[in-house]
Formats: sequence, structure tokens, C-alpha cells
Amino acid sequence: MNVRDSEHMIAELNAHEGYELTDDATLADLILINTCSVREKPVHKLFSELGVFNKLKKADAKIGVCGCTASHLGKEIIKRAPYVNFVLGARNVSKIADVLHRDKAVEIEIDYDESQFAFKDFRSSPYKAYINISIGCDKQCTFCIVPKTRGDEISIPADLIVAETRKAVENGAKEVFLLGQNVNNYGRRLSGGNEKINFTELLRRVSAVEGLERIRFTSPHPLHMDDEFIEEFARNPKICKSMHMPLQSGSSEILKAMKRGYTKEWFLNRARKLREMAPDVSISTDIIVAFPGESDEDFEDTMDVLNQVRFEQLFSFKYSPRPLTEAEKLEEVDSEIGSNRLARLQARHDEILDEMKSVNLGKVVEVYFEELRDGGYVAGRSDNNLGIKVKGSEELLGTIAKVKIIEVSRNVQYGEIIA
Repeated sequence: MNVRDSEHMIAELNAHEGYELTDDATLADLILINTCSVREKPVHKLFSELGVFNKLKKADAKIGVCGCTASHLGKEIIKRAPYVNFVLGARNVSKIADVLHRDKAVEIEIDYDESQFAFKDFRSSPYKAYINISIGCDKQCTFCIVPKTRGDEISIPADLIVAETRKAVENGAKEVFLLGQNVNNYGRRLSGGNEKINFTELLRRVSAVEGLERIRFTSPHPLHMDDEFIEEFARNPKICKSMHMPLQSGSSEILKAMKRGYTKEWFLNRARKLREMAPDVSISTDIIVAFPGESDEDFEDTMDVLNQVRFEQLFSFKYSPRPLTEAEKLEEVDSEIGSNRLARLQARHDEILDEMKSVNLGKVVEVYFEELRDGGYVAGRSDNNLGIKVKGSEELLGTIAKVKIIEVSRNVQYGEIIA
């Protein structure tokens, strides 16, 4: 989502203000930092980065802070770093060309509705298009600051999404990546009198775009993974067989304390149905260890889910208290205990990946090539999200080819093209 927000800002600045990108900060007339505030570390990093850029920049260059931390801290950013020229919240991206001309402007409304704003077009890759399908979040997870920085959830009208997909395909993209905080809650709220459909129907309409070959999306919420959604995912050939299912905790008690809305048993049931209906599916997840109140037994429940589902990818973190959240007021688990649990979780996941990787050796998969890599390699992804490198050159970019996997590791596979 931050990548797409950045693309929107670049497009607006290019179209309305004549800005172009530079890789050299010392040449820049404008430096933008687009921020995240889901965890504490990026917030600390922001002020360190600001100090670096303030020393590097030209005397008349402007600095803008954008994104979720901008929404959260607002004027505080300018108080702490008075050389910052403006602050632009995550829900106010369309105002970029305006705040540029108002020194010390702070635009951080989280109820601002950009769902029908016609952004100009810019994409960081010609081969893949990120497309927002909703903005904000209606969930009340007790650990999460996002609803306070991105506001209430609102869906972008389906006809705009389909039109954007069609335009991306016309410009050379074979794959679209649908984005939302909870994509499968799509359609719950729309502006004006726009047609109300659910995410499964949206997938059908997007897949009907001629020339589109692949659809990915993130992130679905386990609570909304009904049978209709899973069945469409499994049988629609354009939907890539890769599913991100944010678990957060394997303990039903901790899930209740987190206000996630589902239980350990529901999550396992949905993962089992996915594996049964789409045998080649890869499942990734997010896990927070040491959430306030997490006992040894609760953590063992998380380990149990890890062992049963055997996630192909894991994003795991020790709980980090965030301001404006319910959990901030709760007593934290001892830091050393949390660190030990995280190390154990990650070590077990590494073992699982080592057990699984040999299964891929010799497999033939279809790979969509997207970028050049050092050493004469071209990289892409299989339908089920395996990162794969082959020897080749730029003529492979934007093509889909059959590849035999000849070498495997935890994070990347090496292959040779066979067709």
C-alpha cells in the first residue's frame, strides 16, 4: 500500500508540477519520506533519516513527511524537525500538489474520502500494477494503530478498479496486485450510490479483463474467508495460488484479547480447506509473539498452528506497543521471554522450510519475469509465489515461461527455462 501511495504522489507531482525522479538526494528539489507506523522502529528511524537528508539536501530543497507516521504525529514532526516543509497523512495523498506550496502545511484528516479521486498514472514496474481496492480499516484489533492513521474503511467503486486494471494491461502489465487492509471485506462501505458487490464478485470482474493473466491480492482477513471466496480462489485460473493469512496468534484466548474475531480452530479449518481445494497453494502469515497476557500455553498454541499449516513464508515480530491502541495500556510480557519465543518460532520455521524445499527440486513451474538481477540473472515468481532466478537477459522481462527448478534454498530457487 505504501508503494502504491508513493506511485500516486509521484504521478501527481509529475503531471501537475513537472517533477522527475532522481537517485541523488543532493540534486533533489523535493525529498519525500513515506512512512509506516505499524511498529515502533520505523518511527524512530524517521527522525534519523530526516537528519541525514537535511544535511544532504540543497539549500532551497523541500522535505515532506508522508504516510502513517505523518497521520499519527502531525505537527509534532515539524516541532521535532523544524526544517520539514509539510506533513501529509496516509488518507490525504491526493493533496500532495497543494501542500507543496504551503510551508508548514499539515494535512492529516483520517476521514478524508479519496476513493473516487482520479490519480494520474505512474508505476514503478511496467510488468505489474498495484491497484487499491479499499482505503482504511474498520477492524479494532487491540494492537494496531492503522485505523487511527488510515481512518474508516471505504471501498473504491468496482468500475474504477476494472478500468484501472484494463489500462494497466493496455500498458503492458500481465499481473495486477489488489491492495487493501482487509481485501475480502470489500464492498462493506462505498461512496455515494456506487454498486455494492463483495470481494469474490470483484475478483470475477477483474479476471474478465482481456489480456490479464495473473491476479494477486493482500491482505485477506481470516474472519471473512468464507467458502465462496476460497472456492473462487481455487478454481479461477487467473488468481495466483498464493494466500497471505495473518494469524497473529495461535491461541484462541489471545485472539480474543486482540479482537481478531476468529479462533484457532477457524483459522486451521480455513487453511485446511485451502490446501484441499488448491493443493499447490503457498500460505504466508504474520505472527506477533509476547502479546500482553500471552502464557507459555498460548505460545504453544501458536507453535501448534505453525506445525500444522507449515507456512511457506512467515513475518514474525515481538509485540511492540503502539500509541492510541487498547493494548498499549496492558502489562507487557517480559522482554527476554518474548525474544526467546520469537527465536524459537523463527528457528522452527527455518526447519520447516528446509524440510519443504526439497519438494520443489525438479518441479516445472510457470514464471513471470519482472526484474534483472546481478550475475546475469532474471528474476520472477511462480504462480504460487516461489521466487525464481534463471540465467538470461532483458528480453525475458514481461514474459511467462516454463522453468524447471534445478537448485533450491529457503528464499530463492534457481531454474532453467524449458519452454
